[in-house]
Amino acid sequence: MFDGKFRAPVDKAVKPLGNGLRRTGLTPDHLTVVGLVVAVGAAVAIGWGELRLGLLLVVLAALPDLLDGALAKASGSSSQRGAFFDSTIDRFADALLFGGVAWHLATVESAHMAMLPFSVMALSSVISYMRAKAESLGLDAKGGLMERAERIIALCIGLLFEPLLIPILWVLLALTGVTAVQRFVKVWKQAAVAPVTAERIELRRSRRQSRRVVRTERRHTRISRTGRSTLHRD
Repeated sequence: MFDGKFRAPVDKAVKPLGNGLRRTGLTPDHLTVVGLVVAVGAAVAIGWGELRLGLLLVVLAALPDLLDGALAKASGSSSQRGAFFDSTIDRFADALLFGGVAWHLATVESAHMAMLPFSVMALSSVISYMRAKAESLGLDAKGGLMERAERIIALCIGLLFEPLLIPILWVLLALTGVTAVQRFVKVWKQAAVAPVTAERIELRRSRRQSRRVVRTERRHTRISRTGRSTLHRD
């Protein structure tokens, strides 16, 4: 949701920072790796019960993830490889953070409570998979109530106010499930129309080709007739 509404303004705001980072010689991949390293630190801090420190590190880990795209555009190094690497590292970072939360809850609450963040992470992975699969099929699966940005923001609120951590995780689980259903329905509807659309496109192409063939044949016929009439006049 945030990604669709605020992506353009955020990209515009961080564009000057991307131009500045370009002069340092850093690459987008460097920033992505830095973000992963900080996320590891955040997961460890959360697992040890240092939630405020974990919150600070989560915010710091989000900064490289925010700036790597701006640097890629400023340096003209945007590529499919970079996008794949960035997306993959994001999934690792999410797993680490929620793993840290699970460790913390298993320590201060109960082992069963650790299943709550793992459930959120599992549903988040399903959401990411549906988008990747849909895009590989030429369909669109973006959007939903609880995308990655919303999940990180909700997690930060829970880390800031520890008594709210477990209720927020339950809300996260519910809304992530709703998002999974939203994306499934969206892709399902597109997939139902896609074969029909493909058939129509193919039919239009066939008609265009037939028209071209007819035009070409008529043109050849006119040329041959003109040639015969010229011969008769000679």
